[in-house]
Amino acid sequence: MYEPDAGPPTVSELYHAHRLALVRLAVMLVDDRATAEDVVQDAFTALYRRHGERVEEIDNALAYLRTAVVNAARSVLRRRRTARGYTPPHEPDAPSAEERVVLDEEHREVLAALGQLTVRRREVLVLRYWSDLTEAEIATTLGISRGSVKSIASRALDSLEKILEERA
Repeated sequence: MYEPDAGPPTVSELYHAHRLALVRLAVMLVDDRATAEDVVQDAFTALYRRHGERVEEIDNALAYLRTAVVNAARSVLRRRRTARGYTPPHEPDAPSAEERVVLDEEHREVLAALGQLTVRRREVLVLRYWSDLTEAEIATTLGISRGSVKSIASRALDSLEKILEERA
């Protein structure tokens, strides 16, 4: 496990310390655990290829990883949209017993409502409320201004509230 006073972390230490949080972020964006794990693995692989095993500054490495996960999730979603254009949509499989335990009814409703938001609104909410990033970190990750983050988050919360009220 990475300790701040021990010098620059290794990619392996970052992986063990932050993999689960990044997988949760990716799951919220792509709505598929297996794909989310692939996205995160690819981000760590890219970090290793770019910097080697030793990472000089943890904040930059984490920002790089978050941005890589968000960008890869966008690519996954684009590929899905393209694939849907060529194949009929399929009904999702029933949740497994493990997923039922992990996600209670309220979480499933919120996840379903999140799926109805635009990609940008979903990204901002997931980064803010599930990954606990600041507006500045979200702006950096998504390549937008802090003001845009604020307005997108506000609109996204309004939309999410309306969607959830309609379901009730």
